[in-house]
Amino acid sequence: MRLMALQVREAGEARYVDRERTAAVIASMIGRATATDVADLFRVLADPTRVSIIHALSVSELCNGDLAAVLEISESAVSHQMRELRLMKLVTAEKRGRMVYYRLTDTHIRHIFEDTLRHVQEDSRPR
Repeated sequence: MRLMALQVREAGEARYVDRERTAAVIASMIGRATATDVADLFRVLADPTRVSIIHALSVSELCNGDLAAVLEISESAVSHQMRELRLMKLVTAEKRGRMVYYRLTDTHIRHIFEDTLRHVQEDSRPR
């Protein structure tokens, strides 16, 4: 391991970093725009109602009325939340006659939800 001293100007102290390791990390870092997009995705998923919608849609494709019944909220509230989810391309809508059916855009969304749920459930187990 090659350590290199870096001078930290504000504090006047030396910090030691592994040049090879930090260079590898720097080479793989995502850009600011991508980091913003990822943060926006998590911002949208930070709402419990939207998380419940994602959960319901991970089980089955549902229409607005079905979602309202499952979540015990108004159809208007469902529509409001669906707008955010559609803007972030997390769900897609398909009109069939007078009904609009929603589903998750792709399996990535299902995996994000399932992995996060598993993490939360594992973390909440008694130790």
